[in-house]
Amino acid sequence: MLLETGALRRSDATLTPMLICDLTQSYSPVAGGGVGTYLRAKRDYILDHTPHSLLQIVPGPEDKIITRGRHIWAEVGADPVRGSPNYRFILRTKIVRQILAKYRPAIVESLCPWVLPWTAIHHRRAFPETALVAGYSTDFPNAHVYRVTQKMAGEQLAQAMRWLSYGYAEITYREFDWVYTLSEEIRTVLAGRKIKRTSVLPLGVNIDVFHPDRRDPHYRAELGLPGDGPLLVYAGRLDNEKRAATLVEMFRQLPPELGAAMVLMGDGKMREELMARAAGLPVAFPGYVGDRSALARALASADIYVSGMADETFGISIVEAQASGLPVVGVASGAMIDRVTDGLGLLGPVDDAAAMAANVMKIWAKGRGAFREAAHGHAQQFSWNRTFEQLFGDIYPRALSHAALRARTGRRAADRAFQNALAAG
Repeated sequence: MLLETGALRRSDATLTPMLICDLTQSYSPVAGGGVGTYLRAKRDYILDHTPHSLLQIVPGPEDKIITRGRHIWAEVGADPVRGSPNYRFILRTKIVRQILAKYRPAIVESLCPWVLPWTAIHHRRAFPETALVAGYSTDFPNAHVYRVTQKMAGEQLAQAMRWLSYGYAEITYREFDWVYTLSEEIRTVLAGRKIKRTSVLPLGVNIDVFHPDRRDPHYRAELGLPGDGPLLVYAGRLDNEKRAATLVEMFRQLPPELGAAMVLMGDGKMREELMARAAGLPVAFPGYVGDRSALARALASADIYVSGMADETFGISIVEAQASGLPVVGVASGAMIDRVTDGLGLLGPVDDAAAMAANVMKIWAKGRGAFREAAHGHAQQFSWNRTFEQLFGDIYPRALSHAALRARTGRRAADRAFQNALAAG
């Protein structure tokens, strides 16, 4: 019955106007990030391709709601995250509940693991017809809890905290009607924690904006960078999680006669420290580049994209670089393994600056042109239209179906119906 109901709701989720809500802590107006890119792309898709309305709730310096046609932008006043110059953390969940109760969205999509998923869950208990969808974009028990605890308190406590965090994830996400991950690997991790109503949702890139033809031969000179060797580029947060310090250490190990230069685009708590470490080197720190056309020009004008991030769950910035025709030098970990396959760049061990420097030299010896067509062609498979067609055509209908059944029969009966339908194929 569940699968049949889901099929019937497919046209509803595609055509019948409804209000959808995005709910996240992981937003900053000046720091970029995958969630911010997703929020903008989803807004544009809904307004251009659907009859739906969109409510997006994010942290901000003060309470504010702006309505522009079918788009409602709600900021909830929140204090800055300690040690972060850009991000804020919502603790005033009562305000979030009030916004949700006022607008009564048909679907609430939670895009972060902390606090707000339970705000959505409590809202649904008051309004049982609400469908809940979660984007499990980061395997936070491993990428955040384990790695941070290991550095601060050692391996034994880190393993215990990871185990507890997976327990929290199991309790939390089994409350949602549907969960999407960004890779099959993480979907398998969730299945091991009895979270079974899941799909893999590849993210996208605007292939009309990010293109090799955006290359500008004057870009390097505009930044005041000398040399005629490879121009390396990175776009993302400058913090410990992204392992931005590895890039500066890697650059120090490149021979001066190579004539290399590097651009680290982004902001974060390590920006000032990295600028100090890179003093005297041909490394530019232009800050966060929010204009997508300007970012596309910067990427296409470089020669090699570099990243030390070990816990990428999808890697939007990597695909944007590939769409711009760049080979990638990164690490053999996380989603980068899937994004950077043979002929698209080179991967090395995590935190190994010497290996990264050696890979930069190998890529440069082959020439940027050897990778341009392959990288750009690889990125063609990722588009935001394809992402949101799957979200609206498959994931949302499944969530609506489960939510409707749950409202009629209760959670346990709805879960049993799903399991029975899954077993029946």
